[in-house]
Amino acid sequence: MTARSSLTIELDQDIEAKLSQLAQATHRTRSELASAALTTYVEREFGAIDGIHQGLADLESGDLVDHEEAMSELDAVIETAEAARL
Repeated sequence: MTARSSLTIELDQDIEAKLSQLAQATHRTRSELASAALTTYVEREFGAIDGIHQGLADLESGDLVDHEEAMSELDAVIETAEAARL
């Protein structure tokens, strides 16, 4: 099991009330819900930072795609998907 630690945060009263309502409705503790929300947020932010770093590395190495070329490829994918729906 992963080691756990404790964190104290300040919340707006309306968010605290909603968190309490959600905890009651889902039969989970406020701590469980807050931990899950914070975990999701942190992982998403690290994913964004990783994407930025990859983009900067691509820029430095010259691994780029022209905007018009990218848009043409996206338009083709969209057209193919729309045709498949019909």
